[in-house]
Amino acid sequence: MFNQISERTMHRVRWAIASLWLVLIGSLLFDPLTPWLTAPDRVWSPFAIDPTDCIRVQGKCLVEQPYALAPTIFWGAIVPSAIFILLVFGHELWRRICPLSFLSQIPRALGKQRQIPRPNPKTGVVRHELAKVKPASWLGRNYLWLQFGWLYVGLCARILFINADRTSLFIWFAITIVAAITVGYLYGGKAWCQYFCPMAPVQTVYAEPGGLFASKAQVGDKQITQSMCRTVEADGTERSACVACQNPCIDIDSERTYWDDITQPNQRWLYYGYIGLVVGYFSYYYLYAGNWEYYFSGAWARQANQLTTLLDPGFYIFKNPIAIPKIVAVPLTLGIFSYGGYAIGMFVEGRYRAYLNRRKQPVKPEIIQHRLFTIGTFLVFNFFFIFGGRPLILLLPLPLQFLYEAVLTGLSTLWLYRTWHRSPERYDRENLATRLRRQLVKLNINVEQYLNGRSLDDLSSDEVYVLAKIIPEFNREKRHVAYKGVLREALEEGYVDTSSSLEVLQQIRSELEISEPEHREILEELGVEDPQLLDPHQRRTKENLVRLNGYRKALERVMALRERQAESSQTTDLRQREQIELRALRRDYSITLQEESAIIEDLDPERLMIHRAELLLEQLHNSIDRYHALSQPILQSDGIPVAVVKSIVKQHKRLLVIGLLEILTELQRNTPEQAESPVLQIATDIGNLSSTALQELLTDKSRWKLSPSILARLVAPTTPVDVLTELSPAAIATHLESMLSEQNPLMQAASLYLLYRLDPDRASAQLRFWQNSKRKLSPLMQEMVKVIDNPSTAILSDFPTLERLVYLHESDFFSGVYSETLIELAHRSNIKTYQTGEFITEQGDTCRELLLSIAGTAEIHYHQPDRSICIVAVLPGRVLDELEVLSHSNLTNTIVATSTPTRILALPVDMFDDMFDRDPDFARRILELESRHLQQLVQVATVSGVES
Repeated sequence: MFNQISERTMHRVRWAIASLWLVLIGSLLFDPLTPWLTAPDRVWSPFAIDPTDCIRVQGKCLVEQPYALAPTIFWGAIVPSAIFILLVFGHELWRRICPLSFLSQIPRALGKQRQIPRPNPKTGVVRHELAKVKPASWLGRNYLWLQFGWLYVGLCARILFINADRTSLFIWFAITIVAAITVGYLYGGKAWCQYFCPMAPVQTVYAEPGGLFASKAQVGDKQITQSMCRTVEADGTERSACVACQNPCIDIDSERTYWDDITQPNQRWLYYGYIGLVVGYFSYYYLYAGNWEYYFSGAWARQANQLTTLLDPGFYIFKNPIAIPKIVAVPLTLGIFSYGGYAIGMFVEGRYRAYLNRRKQPVKPEIIQHRLFTIGTFLVFNFFFIFGGRPLILLLPLPLQFLYEAVLTGLSTLWLYRTWHRSPERYDRENLATRLRRQLVKLNINVEQYLNGRSLDDLSSDEVYVLAKIIPEFNREKRHVAYKGVLREALEEGYVDTSSSLEVLQQIRSELEISEPEHREILEELGVEDPQLLDPHQRRTKENLVRLNGYRKALERVMALRERQAESSQTTDLRQREQIELRALRRDYSITLQEESAIIEDLDPERLMIHRAELLLEQLHNSIDRYHALSQPILQSDGIPVAVVKSIVKQHKRLLVIGLLEILTELQRNTPEQAESPVLQIATDIGNLSSTALQELLTDKSRWKLSPSILARLVAPTTPVDVLTELSPAAIATHLESMLSEQNPLMQAASLYLLYRLDPDRASAQLRFWQNSKRKLSPLMQEMVKVIDNPSTAILSDFPTLERLVYLHESDFFSGVYSETLIELAHRSNIKTYQTGEFITEQGDTCRELLLSIAGTAEIHYHQPDRSICIVAVLPGRVLDELEVLSHSNLTNTIVATSTPTRILALPVDMFDDMFDRDPDFARRILELESRHLQQLVQVATVSGVES
């Protein structure tokens, strides 16, 4: 809502509000007007003192004098208005108009902020960047306690010193303003708002997950959301000025911040403690005066002798003063109520959890916290407005008072209804639907014909998913492209990483019918297209992406200005101004040398592709090193697991080479082929590194439109790569450890097994590392952990699921089947052992299992129509009775074991039916394989018939 108002307009609003606020503060020292309005003889003024009133404080009438209205206006109108704005309009309005936030940005506006020098260790050049609060620092870890503590001190100070004493209130404001400006100098961004302001906990309680009429950052295609920091260009356009001072940031997406922090212990203290603090604050007026008239009359905001009461009795209960000084009673009362609110909140939370357990209603911890926080916010909001602003409201006519109550109750009830139904799943669904909407636009599908005059932006998240299912043009290939775009965006923003993406994107995967194996394949494709995207060492966040995008847009503007100036013969003075502006941008956005290089590459497509080619070449070199390590003689006793890992590494090498060839194809269009051109150098490096995979791909001449000079570099490697140097066991183990971090579960399991066989201690150390990091282990890995924890030396047969898995992977029948499908097949299959002469199957039996020979030998006795028997030998790796399995027919032959032991892997028929229904890709692959087998049989039969 208010986030769409232009920054220029809001800047004027901030100036006006801040000016009025400063005038109000100045009136605390000099105000000749409002005391005249409050004199007893001004009977026409609603603020005039009634000399006949007796406002009792601890049994005595309070002596009143004409007073200035500034404290009454601030406490009775401004503070309640802020609370109202937060719940109804959200933080996005409050943060954009808050005068204290505005004043804290004075150092930034003047260009006078603390900078930290960052010398380049190679060149010695010093770059400066704005100082920011480090997340790991004391302040970064404890700012919420600091803010809550300051809020507690502020409320104590109100009752004791500054409610009515204008000089004290002025000093408090002055100290706060100086502190805000000082923090604005010491730290970049909205450090005052994020880490120091005592109003921040109040914003958290009332403005999260979102105000009633606040916008949703996760909905719509907005580059600048909610109260995000922004600046205005000379042409009037806005760009982000975010410096990523906090992650997650409430100014960018309040609901994401809410769900990210909701289960943190300090959030319970914040919500429950704040409720107790508010109740304690208002209750103290009654405990001190012995009646409610003292508060509702507003006399506390004009009490001339406030400072002289500090040592008076702090309580007046049942018409008896309690001899505890007020200066002690106030912090004691507010502290007890704050802790009491926390204790009651925790008690209610425990009872609610027990209630849900008795009802056997499984509810996620996030939802439990959300429901309690929502009810707590609703109650404390309405409790606050029983008192907040009441002295001024009571001056209104009775109908307006009722209207005031009705509006507050109605809006807060509506907020409760809308907020109660929020959940992390709903947030994620809306977030991903927005990303899907963007991908549908990019695919240029004509969706208007299905929307009855509505636009794609008008659809709710649920409607977007439904639309994606019913559009005929949105076929499997386009669903794949759309999901790839969604996943790319999610990774770029740090919304997911490679390990969490499978679970977080489960909803959209289900809607688009993207299986887990397809998800992993798409991840690999993205890793080839943008190698840095999957780099686990790069910590991506939306805040950081916003910061970099803001700098990128500013840099684009500077470069565009440079081009225009170049046309009009740019002067030395203009060049110097440009350099000054670039240094200021780097400083303001805290841009490192690496980040600047990456952004400049993004602005230069050729440099970007060359850089990506270099990263892919590095990965290709790593894959070749892995393949060489797996080819070492010391591993060859574990032939099948080694073959499995080598085949996966080989496939990854092929994918990398494809990516490099695509880059070469694109680069050669715009890059001249000189002797030392980057294109030819990349081609030379590819030829040197990957001869086998490369030659296989180059046979498809129609796919790669490469020039003769590039092809010559590709097919004529100058460096031999087939020489296998002997590696030490420690070096091999290092390669195996690196393969444990891959996403392919089969590769993980087989690599762990090989590492265990090579170095059991290092395998155990890896498992301890996983357990300490609370890494979620698959059932396959959990089974392996149980064996590896046993100190005895184990062989492949001691890992039954892994053994079945590697045999399935090496079978031609299951070639190309996704690892996840193979794992499920392995879990549901079993190994049978036969002795020489035993029947494995007999003619006429009902086909119940698909058989795979994995060890030993056997014979198939085919019964011919002339009653003769044709005997065919069976070697390991052969699949038996597959046609009978697919057709559900009886067996037409007999299989006999001819060696001891003969081991057969048996897969139940009903399992195949289940897998066909659940995994269409698996069914397609198996049917394609059997179609080829049938074609071969027909050809053999035809040839036999011709010969006869």
